[in-house]
Amino acid sequence: MIKNLMRHLSTSEDDTARIASDLAAQLTPGDVLCLRGDLGMGKSVFARALIRALANNPALEVPSPTFTLVQTYDTAQGPLWHFDLYRIEDEEEIYELGWEEALCDAITLIEWPQRAENALPPDRLDIIFAPLENEPNHREIRLIPSKSCGGTWTQRRLP
Repeated sequence: MIKNLMRHLSTSEDDTARIASDLAAQLTPGDVLCLRGDLGMGKSVFARALIRALANNPALEVPSPTFTLVQTYDTAQGPLWHFDLYRIEDEEEIYELGWEEALCDAITLIEWPQRAENALPPDRLDIIFAPLENEPNHREIRLIPSKSCGGTWTQRRLP
């Protein structure tokens, strides 16, 4: 069973990718992952590794959806929608991107979720990337289920 907070130390992009790959094995349609952290913290590295693991294709081209705002993928575990909300100016813009469809039947991966905070589902996994003090190239990656009492994340074994 998942604890309220899982902490991981990443000392490299390979560490970040391994954490993402381990998490990918536990995902099912309807899951929402919110990647939070400043620029350069490893959110995109994590997202690419997660998508490649779900697609079972380590060479898969995974472009950043920074300009398209959303990319979709077919994976063995179901459809995956990858949102990058950095460039949206109004939270309402997300509904033009297929937001509701993604939340219904896909694994949904969201970078910069704070841009649509009011539209996020209550049952989600927040993944927070933060630098370690005195180690600027190392990261702490925290997995925090937003609904620690009764949500689907509380019943899983996550990395």
